[in-house]
Amino acid sequence: MRLLCLLMLWQGFAHGGAWQEDAEAIWKRELADNPKNFPALFNLGYFYFKQEKFNEAAEFLQRAAEAKPGDFNVRYLLGAALAQTGKPDEALRSWREALRMQPDNVRLMQVMAVEYSKGRYFGEAAALAKRALALKTDDPNLYFLAIKAYQDSAEYAEAAVLARHAAELFPDSARAQFEYGFHLQKDGKVTEALEHLQAAMKADPAYEEPFFFYGNLLVDQDKNAEALSYLHKAIEDRHDYVPARVVLARALMNLQRWDEATKELEQTIALDPRHPQPHLLLSQIYFRLGNEARAKREKDISFRLRRENPAILEAVQGRAFGK
Repeated sequence: MRLLCLLMLWQGFAHGGAWQEDAEAIWKRELADNPKNFPALFNLGYFYFKQEKFNEAAEFLQRAAEAKPGDFNVRYLLGAALAQTGKPDEALRSWREALRMQPDNVRLMQVMAVEYSKGRYFGEAAALAKRALALKTDDPNLYFLAIKAYQDSAEYAEAAVLARHAAELFPDSARAQFEYGFHLQKDGKVTEALEHLQAAMKADPAYEEPFFFYGNLLVDQDKNAEALSYLHKAIEDRHDYVPARVVLARALMNLQRWDEATKELEQTIALDPRHPQPHLLLSQIYFRLGNEARAKREKDISFRLRRENPAILEAVQGRAFGK
Protein backbone atom coordinates (compact mmCIF):
# COMPACT_ATOMS: atom_id res chain seq x y z
CA MET A 1 0.00 0.00 0.00
CA ARG A 2 2.81 2.42 0.92
CA LEU A 3 4.61 1.64 -2.37
CA LEU A 4 1.42 2.22 -4.36
CA CYS A 5 0.92 5.56 -2.61
CA LEU A 6 4.45 6.61 -3.51
CA LEU A 7 3.94 5.59 -7.13
CA MET A 8 0.72 7.59 -7.39
CA LEU A 9 2.41 10.63 -5.92
CA TRP A 10 5.35 10.28 -8.28
CA GLN A 11 3.03 10.09 -11.29
CA GLY A 12 1.42 13.32 -10.12
CA PHE A 13 4.74 15.05 -9.52
CA ALA A 14 4.62 16.86 -12.86
CA HIS A 15 1.41 18.61 -11.81
CA GLY A 16 3.24 20.42 -8.98
CA GLY A 17 1.66 21.98 -5.92
CA ALA A 18 0.27 19.65 -3.24
CA TRP A 19 1.42 16.53 -5.11
CA GLN A 20 5.03 17.63 -4.72
CA GLU A 21 4.64 18.52 -1.06
CA ASP A 22 2.93 15.20 -0.28
CA ALA A 23 5.55 13.19 -2.17
CA GLU A 24 8.40 14.97 -0.39
CA ALA A 25 6.81 14.40 3.01
CA ILE A 26 6.16 10.71 2.37
CA TRP A 27 9.71 10.06 1.14
CA LYS A 28 11.10 11.79 4.22
CA ARG A 29 8.88 9.66 6.47
CA GLU A 30 10.21 6.60 4.66
CA LEU A 31 13.74 7.73 5.48
CA ALA A 32 12.83 8.36 9.12
CA ASP A 33 11.85 4.67 9.33
CA ASN A 34 14.84 3.51 7.26
CA PRO A 35 17.66 6.01 6.50
CA LYS A 36 19.08 3.67 3.84
CA ASN A 37 15.84 3.30 1.87
CA PHE A 38 17.17 3.53 -1.68
CA PRO A 39 13.91 4.39 -3.53
CA ALA A 40 13.17 7.21 -1.09
CA LEU A 41 16.73 8.55 -1.28
CA PHE A 42 16.83 8.42 -5.07
CA ASN A 43 13.36 9.89 -5.52
CA LEU A 44 14.13 12.77 -3.17
CA GLY A 45 17.41 13.40 -4.99
CA TYR A 46 15.64 13.44 -8.34
CA PHE A 47 12.83 15.57 -6.87
CA TYR A 48 15.31 18.26 -5.78
CA PHE A 49 17.31 17.98 -9.00
CA LYS A 50 14.21 18.71 -11.07
CA GLN A 51 13.57 21.75 -8.86
CA GLU A 52 17.19 22.85 -9.45
CA LYS A 53 17.98 22.53 -5.76
CA PHE A 54 21.27 20.90 -6.60
CA ASN A 55 22.90 20.93 -3.15
CA GLU A 56 19.92 19.09 -1.65
CA ALA A 57 19.84 16.76 -4.66
CA ALA A 58 23.52 15.91 -4.26
CA GLU A 59 23.06 15.13 -0.55
CA PHE A 60 20.31 12.58 -1.12
CA LEU A 61 21.85 11.12 -4.27
CA GLN A 62 25.16 10.60 -2.43
CA ARG A 63 23.30 8.69 0.27
CA ALA A 64 21.47 6.72 -2.43
CA ALA A 65 24.78 5.81 -4.06
CA GLU A 66 26.08 4.55 -0.72
CA ALA A 67 22.88 2.55 -0.17
CA LYS A 68 23.10 0.95 -3.63
CA PRO A 69 26.64 1.30 -5.04
CA GLY A 70 25.93 -0.56 -8.27
CA ASP A 71 23.15 1.67 -9.59
CA PHE A 72 24.08 3.53 -12.80
CA ASN A 73 21.28 6.09 -12.70
CA VAL A 74 22.08 7.38 -9.25
CA ARG A 75 25.78 7.75 -10.09
CA TYR A 76 24.97 9.55 -13.33
CA LEU A 77 22.50 11.93 -11.68
CA LEU A 78 24.81 12.52 -8.71
CA GLY A 79 27.54 13.58 -11.13
CA ALA A 80 25.15 16.01 -12.81
CA ALA A 81 24.13 17.50 -9.45
CA LEU A 82 27.74 17.87 -8.31
CA ALA A 83 28.68 19.57 -11.57
CA GLN A 84 25.88 22.08 -11.00
CA THR A 85 27.16 22.85 -7.49
CA GLY A 86 30.65 23.76 -8.72
CA LYS A 87 32.32 20.46 -7.82
CA PRO A 88 33.49 19.20 -11.23
CA ASP A 89 36.14 16.80 -9.93
CA GLU A 90 33.65 15.10 -7.63
CA ALA A 91 31.21 14.96 -10.54
CA LEU A 92 33.82 13.25 -12.71
CA ARG A 93 34.54 10.69 -10.00
CA SER A 94 30.85 9.85 -9.80
CA TRP A 95 30.60 9.58 -13.58
CA ARG A 96 33.69 7.35 -13.63
CA GLU A 97 31.82 4.93 -11.37
CA ALA A 98 28.80 5.15 -13.68
CA LEU A 99 30.98 4.44 -16.72
CA ARG A 100 32.41 1.34 -15.07
CA MET A 101 28.84 0.06 -14.88
CA GLN A 102 28.06 0.96 -18.50
CA PRO A 103 31.44 1.03 -20.27
CA ASP A 104 29.88 1.58 -23.72
CA ASN A 105 27.71 4.56 -22.78
CA VAL A 106 28.76 7.04 -25.47
CA ARG A 107 26.53 9.83 -24.17
CA LEU A 108 28.21 9.69 -20.77
CA MET A 109 31.65 9.68 -22.41
CA GLN A 110 30.74 12.88 -24.27
CA VAL A 111 29.61 14.58 -21.07
CA MET A 112 32.77 13.50 -19.26
CA ALA A 113 35.12 14.52 -22.09
CA VAL A 114 33.66 18.04 -22.07
CA GLU A 115 34.01 18.27 -18.28
CA TYR A 116 37.58 16.94 -18.42
CA SER A 117 38.42 19.67 -20.95
CA LYS A 118 36.88 22.37 -18.75
CA GLY A 119 39.15 21.24 -15.92
CA ARG A 120 42.24 21.18 -18.20
CA TYR A 121 42.44 17.39 -17.91
CA PHE A 122 43.20 17.26 -21.61
CA GLY A 123 44.82 13.82 -21.70
CA GLU A 124 41.78 12.20 -20.08
CA ALA A 125 39.45 14.12 -22.41
CA ALA A 126 41.34 12.96 -25.50
CA ALA A 127 41.44 9.31 -24.41
CA LEU A 128 37.74 9.26 -23.61
CA ALA A 129 36.74 11.08 -26.80
CA LYS A 130 38.71 8.57 -28.87
CA ARG A 131 37.07 5.71 -26.97
CA ALA A 132 33.61 7.14 -27.72
CA LEU A 133 34.51 7.62 -31.38
CA ALA A 134 35.59 3.98 -31.70
CA LEU A 135 32.11 2.95 -30.59
CA LYS A 136 30.23 5.31 -32.94
CA THR A 137 32.29 6.15 -36.00
CA ASP A 138 29.43 7.76 -37.96
CA ASP A 139 28.86 10.67 -35.56
CA PRO A 140 30.59 13.87 -36.73
CA ASN A 141 30.20 15.48 -33.30
CA LEU A 142 32.36 12.75 -31.78
CA TYR A 143 35.05 13.52 -34.34
CA PHE A 144 34.94 17.21 -33.43
CA LEU A 145 35.05 16.39 -29.73
CA ALA A 146 38.11 14.18 -30.22
CA ILE A 147 39.86 16.67 -32.51
CA LYS A 148 39.50 19.46 -29.95
CA ALA A 149 40.61 17.19 -27.12
CA TYR A 150 43.78 16.22 -28.99
CA GLN A 151 44.45 19.85 -29.90
CA ASP A 152 44.09 20.88 -26.27
CA SER A 153 46.49 18.13 -25.20
CA ALA A 154 49.00 19.31 -27.84
CA GLU A 155 48.76 16.00 -29.72
CA TYR A 156 48.46 17.74 -33.07
CA ALA A 157 49.40 14.77 -35.24
CA GLU A 158 46.51 12.74 -33.80
CA ALA A 159 44.15 15.70 -34.22
CA ALA A 160 45.23 16.15 -37.85
CA VAL A 161 44.58 12.49 -38.67
CA LEU A 162 41.08 12.69 -37.20
CA ALA A 163 40.43 15.98 -39.01
CA ARG A 164 41.37 14.40 -42.33
CA HIS A 165 39.09 11.42 -41.69
CA ALA A 166 36.22 13.73 -40.74
CA ALA A 167 36.65 15.82 -43.91
CA GLU A 168 36.58 12.66 -46.01
CA LEU A 169 33.56 11.15 -44.22
CA PHE A 170 31.52 14.37 -44.02
CA PRO A 171 32.36 16.41 -47.15
CA ASP A 172 29.29 18.64 -46.75
CA SER A 173 30.08 19.54 -43.13
CA ALA A 174 31.43 23.07 -42.71
CA ARG A 175 32.97 22.15 -39.36
CA ALA A 176 34.74 19.09 -40.80
CA GLN A 177 36.18 21.08 -43.70
CA PHE A 178 37.25 23.88 -41.38
CA GLU A 179 38.99 21.54 -38.93
CA TYR A 180 41.01 19.94 -41.71
CA GLY A 181 41.86 23.31 -43.22
CA PHE A 182 43.02 24.51 -39.82
CA HIS A 183 45.41 21.58 -39.43
CA LEU A 184 46.68 21.88 -42.99
CA GLN A 185 47.71 25.50 -42.39
CA LYS A 186 49.44 24.46 -39.15
CA ASP A 187 51.47 22.03 -41.25
CA GLY A 188 52.35 24.80 -43.71
CA LYS A 189 50.12 23.47 -46.49
CA VAL A 190 48.49 26.82 -47.13
CA THR A 191 47.10 26.20 -50.63
CA GLU A 192 45.31 23.03 -49.52
CA ALA A 193 44.15 24.75 -46.35
CA LEU A 194 42.56 27.58 -48.33
CA GLU A 195 40.66 25.06 -50.47
CA HIS A 196 39.10 23.40 -47.42
CA LEU A 197 38.33 26.74 -45.80
CA GLN A 198 36.56 27.77 -49.02
CA ALA A 199 34.53 24.54 -48.85
CA ALA A 200 33.61 25.33 -45.24
CA MET A 201 32.48 28.87 -46.13
CA LYS A 202 30.36 27.54 -48.96
CA ALA A 203 28.79 24.85 -46.78
CA ASP A 204 27.77 27.32 -44.05
CA PRO A 205 28.07 31.06 -44.81
CA ALA A 206 27.02 31.89 -41.21
CA TYR A 207 29.95 29.97 -39.67
CA GLU A 208 32.44 32.68 -38.73
CA GLU A 209 35.64 30.73 -38.06
CA PRO A 210 36.48 29.73 -41.67
CA PHE A 211 36.12 33.36 -42.75
CA PHE A 212 38.46 34.49 -39.98
CA PHE A 213 41.13 31.88 -40.70
CA TYR A 214 40.89 32.47 -44.43
CA GLY A 215 41.38 36.19 -43.90
CA ASN A 216 44.20 35.57 -41.45
CA LEU A 217 46.05 33.40 -43.96
CA LEU A 218 45.69 36.11 -46.59
CA VAL A 219 47.14 38.71 -44.20
CA ASP A 220 50.06 36.37 -43.50
CA GLN A 221 50.63 36.27 -47.28
CA ASP A 222 50.52 40.10 -47.41
CA LYS A 223 47.22 40.01 -49.33
CA ASN A 224 45.69 42.55 -46.99
CA ALA A 225 43.13 44.17 -49.27
CA GLU A 226 41.82 40.74 -50.30
CA ALA A 227 41.55 39.69 -46.65
CA LEU A 228 39.28 42.56 -45.58
CA SER A 229 35.97 41.18 -46.84
CA TYR A 230 36.54 37.81 -45.12
CA LEU A 231 37.44 39.40 -41.81
CA HIS A 232 34.47 41.77 -41.98
CA LYS A 233 32.20 38.78 -42.66
CA ALA A 234 33.56 36.93 -39.62
CA ILE A 235 32.87 39.96 -37.42
CA GLU A 236 29.44 40.47 -38.97
CA ASP A 237 28.53 36.91 -37.97
CA ARG A 238 30.10 37.26 -34.50
CA HIS A 239 30.28 40.80 -33.19
CA ASP A 240 32.55 39.98 -30.22
CA TYR A 241 35.11 38.02 -32.28
CA VAL A 242 38.21 39.68 -30.82
CA PRO A 243 40.87 37.70 -32.77
CA ALA A 244 39.17 38.62 -36.05
CA ARG A 245 39.07 42.29 -35.06
CA VAL A 246 42.78 42.24 -34.16
CA VAL A 247 43.72 40.69 -37.53
CA LEU A 248 41.45 43.16 -39.33
CA ALA A 249 43.29 46.00 -37.61
CA ARG A 250 46.61 44.48 -38.68
CA ALA A 251 45.43 44.32 -42.29
CA LEU A 252 44.30 47.96 -42.17
CA MET A 253 47.64 48.97 -40.65
CA ASN A 254 49.50 47.16 -43.43
CA LEU A 255 47.41 49.18 -45.89
CA GLN A 256 48.28 52.36 -43.93
CA ARG A 257 44.60 53.03 -43.24
CA TRP A 258 45.44 54.35 -39.80
CA ASP A 259 42.10 55.91 -38.84
CA GLU A 260 40.14 52.77 -39.68
CA ALA A 261 42.65 50.58 -37.83
CA THR A 262 42.50 52.85 -34.78
CA LYS A 263 38.71 52.77 -34.73
CA GLU A 264 38.71 48.98 -35.01
CA LEU A 265 41.16 48.62 -32.13
CA GLU A 266 39.20 51.00 -29.91
CA GLN A 267 36.05 48.94 -30.54
CA THR A 268 38.01 45.80 -29.69
CA ILE A 269 39.19 47.32 -26.41
CA ALA A 270 35.59 48.20 -25.54
CA LEU A 271 34.63 44.55 -26.10
CA ASP A 272 37.58 43.10 -24.16
CA PRO A 273 39.34 45.67 -21.95
CA ARG A 274 41.74 43.03 -20.54
CA HIS A 275 43.27 42.01 -23.88
CA PRO A 276 46.81 43.40 -24.35
CA GLN A 277 47.12 43.00 -28.13
CA PRO A 278 44.89 45.92 -29.24
CA HIS A 279 46.89 48.31 -27.06
CA LEU A 280 50.18 47.04 -28.51
CA LEU A 281 48.91 47.62 -32.06
CA LEU A 282 47.64 51.06 -31.09
CA SER A 283 51.11 51.90 -29.77
CA GLN A 284 52.55 50.99 -33.18
CA ILE A 285 50.02 53.21 -34.96
CA TYR A 286 50.71 56.21 -32.73
CA PHE A 287 54.46 55.71 -33.14
CA ARG A 288 54.05 55.70 -36.94
CA LEU A 289 51.98 58.89 -36.68
CA GLY A 290 54.66 60.58 -34.57
CA ASN A 291 52.74 60.62 -31.29
CA GLU A 292 55.45 59.03 -29.15
CA ALA A 293 53.86 59.89 -25.79
CA ARG A 294 50.60 58.17 -26.72
CA ALA A 295 52.54 55.27 -28.23
CA LYS A 296 54.43 54.75 -24.98
CA ARG A 297 51.25 54.93 -22.92
CA GLU A 298 49.53 52.28 -25.05
CA LYS A 299 52.63 50.07 -24.93
CA ASP A 300 52.79 50.32 -21.14
CA ILE A 301 49.09 49.40 -20.90
CA SER A 302 49.71 46.40 -23.14
CA PHE A 303 52.59 45.13 -20.98
CA ARG A 304 50.58 45.63 -17.80
CA LEU A 305 47.60 43.72 -19.18
CA ARG A 306 49.84 40.91 -20.32
CA ARG A 307 51.24 40.55 -16.81
CA GLU A 308 47.74 40.66 -15.30
CA ASN A 309 46.15 38.29 -17.82
CA PRO A 310 48.85 35.90 -19.06
CA ALA A 311 46.35 33.20 -20.07
CA ILE A 312 44.95 35.38 -22.87
CA LEU A 313 48.05 35.04 -25.05
CA GLU A 314 49.54 31.83 -23.67
CA ALA A 315 48.47 28.25 -24.31
CA VAL A 316 46.54 26.74 -21.43
CA GLN A 317 48.55 23.95 -19.82
CA GLY A 318 46.97 20.59 -19.21
CA ARG A 319 47.14 18.57 -16.00
CA ALA A 320 46.46 15.03 -14.85
CA PHE A 321 43.22 14.10 -13.13
CA GLY A 322 43.68 13.00 -9.51
CA LYS A 323 42.36 9.72 -8.23
